[in-house]
Amino acid sequence: MNPQRVPVTGIGVDALTLDYARELIVDRGRYRKRGYVCFADVNSIMSAHRDPFHRERLERAWLVTPDGMPVVWSCARRSDLQVNRVYGPDVVAAVCAATAGTGLTHFFYGGGPGTAEALSSALQERFPGLSVAGTYTPPFRPLNSDEAHDLAALVAQTKPNFFWVGLSTPKQEAFMAEFLPRLDAGVLLGVGAAFDFLSGRVRQAPRWVQRSGLEWVFRLCVEPKRLWKRYLTNVPAFVWKMMCERGK
Repeated sequence: MNPQRVPVTGIGVDALTLDYARELIVDRGRYRKRGYVCFADVNSIMSAHRDPFHRERLERAWLVTPDGMPVVWSCARRSDLQVNRVYGPDVVAAVCAATAGTGLTHFFYGGGPGTAEALSSALQERFPGLSVAGTYTPPFRPLNSDEAHDLAALVAQTKPNFFWVGLSTPKQEAFMAEFLPRLDAGVLLGVGAAFDFLSGRVRQAPRWVQRSGLEWVFRLCVEPKRLWKRYLTNVPAFVWKMMCERGK
């Protein structure tokens, strides 16, 4: 049974806790049931308001987790169920911890040159017995037909239970929606910057900053050139929509 999906500024997000999400994901991956997981932060929510195709991809997802604290607070306000942050990097760590030594396998797709390999090594060191089926670093553009064929062939050989996607939003959601029927894998999970954080390539915000809902400020300070437009556009728009929602 899937969790309850509640509206956050009109975009459906599942009322989840990290432990519940881990159980659902591990169970689905164990039996290689297809489906993809989206991690909904403010950027993804606001992208769905601007882009009907992104909104449709979220609606088609098996799970849409409350990835950012403002999304968590909105979910909790609209649901009687327990809700806490189901954050991409935490889910990667939790699922890897739960599956290390079990024979369930992981595939890492995304990141810049060398990032997927560095992530694989870091996670295998952190979780002894973790089984990695493969890695793939895509170009900074959609795959052409030959590349898509090669990726599908590689995944068909390895048949991973968990296929982790480390691209930006909405690219990773578009990739998962398109490739879900083409990849011989279990569950696909679009965890974005988790590849950079867990491989040690980008500094992650301290836990107290994450809990405060101000992680976006920390990330903006760390990567201002890449993220300024995203946050200075999306955060005020999200706050405005929340205020309008409360006024109804």
